[in-house]
Amino acid sequence: MSDTPDTDFLRHVGSRLRHVRTASGLNLHQLARLTGVSAPALSLIETGKRDPRLTTLARIATALRLPLSDLLEPNPSTQPDGPPDEGGYDLGDYT
Repeated sequence: MSDTPDTDFLRHVGSRLRHVRTASGLNLHQLARLTGVSAPALSLIETGKRDPRLTTLARIATALRLPLSDLLEPNPSTQPDGPPDEGGYDLGDYT
């Protein structure tokens, strides 16, 4: 099974979340109490197996005392330097 960009993104967000949580000295149950999100749901988010709502991510970021963007940003080394393509977007398959 090949990974999709969405799967890669969910794994990145989950990995970042787990890193920040553990660096903050919190376990899943403690973060669950702070956010109102169950520990099993948090575990699924951390492993990239669950696509959380934006509001859920916002509650998690608030509990971890960090900006939401810190959970969502791709690694700086993978950020593009400019527009993806000088020719614009190819929407041919969608018209």
